[in-house]
Amino acid sequence: MDTSDSSTDTEAESREPEETRAASEPRRGWRRFAMDTRPLRVPAYRRLWTSTIVTAVGSQLTAVAVPKQIFDITGSSAWVGAASLAGLVPLIVFALWGGAVADSVDRRKLLLVTNSGIAVTSLLFWIQAVSGLESVAVLMVLLALQQAFWGLNSPARTASIARLVPEDQLPAANALGSTVMQTGQVVGPLLAGVLIPVIGLPELYLIDAVALCVTVWAVHKLPALPPLSEIKRRAGVREIVEGFRYISAHKVLLLSFLADIIAMVFGMPRALFPQLAAETYGSYGEGLALGLLFAAIPIGAVAGGLFSGTFSRARRHGWMVIGAVVAWGAAIAGFGLSRSLWLAVVFLAVAGVADMVSMVFRGAILLSAATDEMRGRMQGVFTVVVAGGPRLADVLHGSAGSVFGAREAVAGGGVLVVVAMLGLALAVPALRRYRI
Repeated sequence: MDTSDSSTDTEAESREPEETRAASEPRRGWRRFAMDTRPLRVPAYRRLWTSTIVTAVGSQLTAVAVPKQIFDITGSSAWVGAASLAGLVPLIVFALWGGAVADSVDRRKLLLVTNSGIAVTSLLFWIQAVSGLESVAVLMVLLALQQAFWGLNSPARTASIARLVPEDQLPAANALGSTVMQTGQVVGPLLAGVLIPVIGLPELYLIDAVALCVTVWAVHKLPALPPLSEIKRRAGVREIVEGFRYISAHKVLLLSFLADIIAMVFGMPRALFPQLAAETYGSYGEGLALGLLFAAIPIGAVAGGLFSGTFSRARRHGWMVIGAVVAWGAAIAGFGLSRSLWLAVVFLAVAGVADMVSMVFRGAILLSAATDEMRGRMQGVFTVVVAGGPRLADVLHGSAGSVFGAREAVAGGGVLVVVAMLGLALAVPALRRYRI
């Protein structure tokens, strides 16, 4: 593992060490289990994280408003699905390119530009909604533009964290960020459902645009984050390919991506939630069952984040990823075998906790095992994997559910996750051995 980056003057200034030295004594009592908040002692990280609290909810308002508006215009779920694909393609393309850009420019400046672009796009969403344009084509173009900006933004944002907090606090920083995002996925849609009848759908876009101004301000207050290397770098196809070569040459990075692919592609059963709500848990009320199934994993992830002090100080990051993915698979298998809705929700919540642990340590591995000049590209690939894995799972589980039955497909997928992850861990020891 390369630790030379942490000794540079630039990083030392960014971390403001006099503000960030955490107490070394062990935490006692209930504090051993509570979220590790040491990264919040870094002023720059604290501002960035605080802005995320606002935008995590705001972004979910837009995420609800776009498909709702498309369905209101067309009355077709097929158009809603087509819009999702319209956003996925630019997200993948610009996330890969954005990773290369993040490794070649000042990441703070890139974040300023891209966050401003996302805010302007949200404002354009609002304008088209209040004008009564009712054009699906315009909505899809704006969605593609928004996802392109997000693809450019995400790698730079995540890669910057390693320049703001000490290496041993990366799991804690990831837990803080992931908890906020998961909370937004729970609170945002609920808030949207409450606000639409009161203030109308167009105003959801406006709230998101205003919330993004908070993020722009927080990024403006960050220290400069230029490349540590003085070598001038381009951000073209060759640099993107170079990032993939770097992954293939560093097994622990490759294995961290494979772990997520195994967990999500084989074990994310959300495409079967409607079928399960109707067929297996219909006696509880189809609407109630569907809502609980969709909410259970994010709620579990939030709970895992709130009690992340139980694991965020672990140093054997590889074993934490392996254990979390195996626990995810076992919980999903248990969910598939459950005939009781409440037991199913418990299994899904446990899966959410495991997913939080996996996210925390996979993210920490990507930030600590890669050199700073490669972190942007690693995060670009990470964004693609996180976005693409669940969508592949939707196709796989939807097909398997129609052939074998929903419960059988879910349980089988969970078992596949456990077998594949244990097989990968046994076959390639690099992940087992990785620690900081």
